[in-house]
Amino acid sequence: MELTILLPHGDERLATVGTAERNLKVIRESLGVSITARDGSLRISGESHAVGRAARVVEKLQSAAKRNRPLTHQALLDEIATAHAHVEHDSVSEPHAHSHESPHESHDPGIEAYLRGRRVRPMTDGQSRYVHAIQQHDLTLCTGPAGTGKTYLAVAVAASMLKRGQARKLVLVRPAVEAGEKLGFLPGDMQQKVNPYLRPLLDALHDMMDFEQIQRLMAVDVIEVIPLAFMRGRTLNEAVIILDEAQNTTKMQMLMFLTRLGHGSKMVVTGDTTQIDLEDPRESGLIDAARRLRKLSGVGMVTLDGTDIVRHSLVQKIVETYAKQGSAHVNPHE
Repeated sequence: MELTILLPHGDERLATVGTAERNLKVIRESLGVSITARDGSLRISGESHAVGRAARVVEKLQSAAKRNRPLTHQALLDEIATAHAHVEHDSVSEPHAHSHESPHESHDPGIEAYLRGRRVRPMTDGQSRYVHAIQQHDLTLCTGPAGTGKTYLAVAVAASMLKRGQARKLVLVRPAVEAGEKLGFLPGDMQQKVNPYLRPLLDALHDMMDFEQIQRLMAVDVIEVIPLAFMRGRTLNEAVIILDEAQNTTKMQMLMFLTRLGHGSKMVVTGDTTQIDLEDPRESGLIDAARRLRKLSGVGMVTLDGTDIVRHSLVQKIVETYAKQGSAHVNPHE
């Protein structure tokens, strides 16, 4: 579908499209449409439901410009979220199912994220419970060994919510505990220092979005990938916030993180309690939170085990062998 909207002139035009067409970039990346300003008009093309949402947002931009009260960046994001709520979602066609798919995939969890052309879905009963818990609760804690899809599925659900307009921001968080006091002595600026600790989150995201799309969404603050320490003092509304490697948070860090939850947001906390890198494992914020919150209404808790490992079959055997023999303190992500 393609739609053409006439643009006003002068200051009203600038307020509508934004400086350097920033407003159009936000609409383009948030709603997945093609939107260009040329020869005094705005051309929007894409799926009919997405074009309808974009047109609704443009109307709000023009109305605000006429009143000489142009929308702020935050107000624009709010209007995009509102447009999602008012325009009905069209159904998404599924890739053809292959005979080798797991029977667990027949229970469609509604994840609108794709890996190499096929929808990301839970492959085990435990993973199905996990996805359901995320969808049904504002806060979900998930523990389990490496390879069970704790982070991957959380990112898939979050990417799906972002695409559907059920969230307007995705925040991926990880503690940089391995660096400890030495972080300041590493070469490069702060982003370069923390990138190695955030890489696993970006790897999961790159499986579901192309590099250019991720870069554009990060540029307009729709996606953030940040160290845990950078969360202090923030409140996040209408966002999906994922804390990875949460076993390496302290009790106070976990409390700080959990209290960042804002209106209309979801939090997912994942970790492996057998791989705690803190000097005193008893200080693990994940273990403490699971104990304190296990009976709290609105909190989902899921424990995955070796039967939920979906990496190479050898990974499951390795985890089982270490569990039987008394696990050495190793990190399979290294």
